[in-house]
This record gives sequence, C-alpha cells and structure tokens, in this order.
Amino acid sequence: MTMAGDSIYLEEELFSEDAELEGKAGDALADEAVEDEEQGMFEHFRLNVDAGQTPMRVDKYMACHLEDTSRHRVQVAIKNGYVRVNDKLAKANTIVRPNDVIRFVMPYERHGFEVLPEDIPLDIVYEDDDFLIVNKPAGMCVHPGHGHFDGTLVNALAHHLGISQGPDAPDERMGVLVHRIDMDTSGLLVVAKNDASQMNLARQFFVHSIERKYVAVVWGNIREDEGTIVGNIGRDPNDRLRFRVYPEGDRGKHAVTHYRVLERFGFVTVVECRLETGRTHQIRVHMSHIGHPLFGDQRYGGTEIRKGTIYAKYRQFIRNCLEICPRQALHAKTLGFVHPSLGTGVSFDSPLPDDMQALIEKWRKYSGNMPTED
Repeated sequence: MTMAGDSIYLEEELFSEDAELEGKAGDALADEAVEDEEQGMFEHFRLNVDAGQTPMRVDKYMACHLEDTSRHRVQVAIKNGYVRVNDKLAKANTIVRPNDVIRFVMPYERHGFEVLPEDIPLDIVYEDDDFLIVNKPAGMCVHPGHGHFDGTLVNALAHHLGISQGPDAPDERMGVLVHRIDMDTSGLLVVAKNDASQMNLARQFFVHSIERKYVAVVWGNIREDEGTIVGNIGRDPNDRLRFRVYPEGDRGKHAVTHYRVLERFGFVTVVECRLETGRTHQIRVHMSHIGHPLFGDQRYGGTEIRKGTIYAKYRQFIRNCLEICPRQALHAKTLGFVHPSLGTGVSFDSPLPDDMQALIEKWRKYSGNMPTED
C-alpha cells in the first residue's frame, strides 16, 4: 500500500512500530507492523486528515488517499470493523472533517517480488469459494523473499488459483495469505480467496479467536502435565535472526503459549502447544526460554544434546534422530475458526508428517522403561 503522492511501500523489514510515513494528503503513521509467523499478516495505520480538508465520507477519503487500494476494499475493511475515526467505529458513510484521526488495519500486501505461477503439488485439505486449507510441508517457504524467489507456497497458489503478480503491479488477489508459518514448520494454513474472506479471517486472527494447536518434540522431561508460558517476545539485539523473551515486559510484544504433555520419553517430551497470541517463532522461543528447546531447532539450540547419557552409542542415536527429522520438530496440526460466509465454526486437523512420526517412534522404542530425567 502507498500513500497518495508517494511511492513508499510498506514492508515489515523496512519500518518499526514508530516508523513515520509522510504523504501529501496527510501523515500516515504505521502504528505497528504485524507479520508474525503464526498470526494474521496485517498492518496498523493512522491517517491524519488535513486541516483544510472539506467534509467527506471516510470510505471515499481513504480510497482517494491510499494508492493501490480500491474503495471496495476500504468498504470491506469498514464492514469488518477495521476502521475507526477518532477512536469510534466507523461506517462507510461516516463523515471525516479537518484534523480527524483515522485508524485502520489492512491485510498486508507484499510488493517488490514477482510472483509467477508454478505447478507445485499442493496438499489441499479443504476448499470452497471463500478459502482453502493447505497442509504445507516442511522446507517450503510461504512467500517469495530474499533468497527464496520461487518454489514457495505463494507460487504454488498462484498456479492453483490462476493468478500472477509482477514486481511493480500488485494484484490484490495475491493478498490471499492470512497468516504464515516458518519454512521448516509443517502444517495447516488458511488461504483466503477473496477480499471479504481475507478481511474476515484476518480480524479473527487479530482478536485471537482462531484455534491453533501445534505438536512439538522438545528436549527434556517436562514434569507438569500442562502449563502456560507468558513472556514478551522481541528480536534479539545480538542476533537479528533470533527472537528472545523479555520477562520484564519492557520490550517486545505480549505473547502467551499454553502447552500440554502428550507423551514423555525421559530425555524428550512430546507436547501440544496452543497459541493464544501469534508472535514470530513464538513456540520455539517460549519453549527454549523455559529450558525445553524444540528438538532439531538449530537456531535455538535444539541440535545440541541437552539431556541424556555421555556414551557414544547415545550420541549416534541423536545423530540418527536428526537425520530422520532434520528440522525443528514442530507441526501446525489443528486450525479452527468461524467460516467467513456461513458464520459457523469449522475445524481442520492434519496428521503428523512422516519425519515427526518416525522421530517419535524412534524415541518411543529407545526409551522403553527408561527412568525419566529432570
């Protein structure tokens, strides 16, 4: 999205929570760039109405001052409760006046990368006129980016849906992604097929009403059968590719993960994680923070032997496990939400992929009657 009279694209890598975008029609302030990997991909904006502006309907004003955004798209956003004028929920016919403040949320639109259809097989769990559910394999990037210009889920979706996008000509239909998961995380993603569905689903992510359950294999024996991890998550100042927990809450974004033990193998534990929020690397960061990094998670210490014996045979066993599942052992298993058109609850589930099933079975055979260890 750009502001009228400007050519500034809003991309999450290019601005922070307080980054300001100056436009001739008024200043738009990006209140928060949200593209968390397990959360809806959308942005918050503030648009200040010029002091000399004549009274005008809010949908018309926004359409006139936001390039690459149609009046219909603005009206859909208003209908879904994404637009406020002076902190009051707006209607399409709400009149804006000089010095009014418009706050709004728009699903994130990627720019700057050419998206070409690629005939890549997709594991589509469900599809109707409003959305589809795809079971993404580990190792597939969700969308094009630096270092991954093709072979992504978006390239596959472009072929499936019969659409494409040039680098300088954003096609709003390419804004089908409502959320994303890490490249090396497998599991379910919902993909909107029209503007109305995208807005509706993005709002459900925004208010945290989406049901998202993951299965993970973590290092160590978790004694409690269930628990909750609360801790702000933000980028690690010493490594921009990592995130960390800021317990004091003075940095990062509020994050809550609920977990439940499914099976214990002494040196590792299989857990179900339910996301209350959806921050980048949330499960990986939270589990590492409590001393139980995901098995195979190289970025957060999961490829190191954290529990077990000192014997060479055990070290070889771990190497074999890492060959079976050469990535973080994390799968987005369950996804539930309200159908954007029907208004009824829907839920989808996917089996564990072969690599995680094999990993769990290998640990199950190894552990046998082995006593648990802290």
